[in-house]
Amino acid sequence: MGGFEWRHGVPDPSRAVVIISAATSVRCTYYARFADYLFNHGLDVMLYDYRGIGVSRSGSLRGFKASWSDWGVLDAHAILMRAQRECPGQPIDMVGHSFGGCTVGLAAGASRVRRLVTVGAQFAYWRDYAAAQRWPMFARWHVVMPLLTRLCGYFPGKRLGWLEDTPAGVVNDWAAMNTRFERLPSARTLHSLPFASVTANTLAISLSDDPFGTVAATERLLRYFSASERTHLRINPADIGETAIGHFAFFHSRYQQSLWPIALGWLLDGALAHDTAGTFINRPL
Repeated sequence: MGGFEWRHGVPDPSRAVVIISAATSVRCTYYARFADYLFNHGLDVMLYDYRGIGVSRSGSLRGFKASWSDWGVLDAHAILMRAQRECPGQPIDMVGHSFGGCTVGLAAGASRVRRLVTVGAQFAYWRDYAAAQRWPMFARWHVVMPLLTRLCGYFPGKRLGWLEDTPAGVVNDWAAMNTRFERLPSARTLHSLPFASVTANTLAISLSDDPFGTVAATERLLRYFSASERTHLRINPADIGETAIGHFAFFHSRYQQSLWPIALGWLLDGALAHDTAGTFINRPL
């Protein structure tokens, strides 16, 4: 498994190390500017690519064995153990984008995470997609994607300009159309899911124009983190003077002054500023 690090030098128990878990089939370098921002505000940061993606890919994906469960149980756990080993005594926090928000709940080391920020996090249950885009999204992700995967032995996402090339096992999980994570093809073989061992103070950010990260989808995943204090903040682009943000743009550097401080404040203090943009869907009393 490969990745990149932003480190301040010797471990310091007052400085957290933040692990960023990417969306499905997105290279970890997509989050490099956000990692720079966190580093420049005093945090250590680790990015990593899931097996079969980016710097963690070697050779053809035809016949390559990897699933969503592997990305969490094996890869997210490995990076958590590396953070613990290389940054002894430092708190470990995580940021998860889209499926990346699920990874902490699959890793056996999940109980070590102190604070968690998720953005558009869900596991692609199709009925949770935004109503206006639901059927086109269903056709793309639950019909075309698995059909092409069956033909090619993997999903050739780069050729289509959709995603990175994606292992067949990941596609099978995404396209499975189950309401429960534990019913996804790869999850059925797991003895247990560590979600309930996560005690991280959790901030789930959803964007009102994100067709994946609807309120229903975000809350569906949040319910798995039953031992965590969970805050769900929903942001409308108009709240920050924008017309669109969508599923991916939160991590674009143009939001360094408007959206990124929300995540930074949570990672530094475990709290939100009183004037934070957005509306609370769910918040601890």
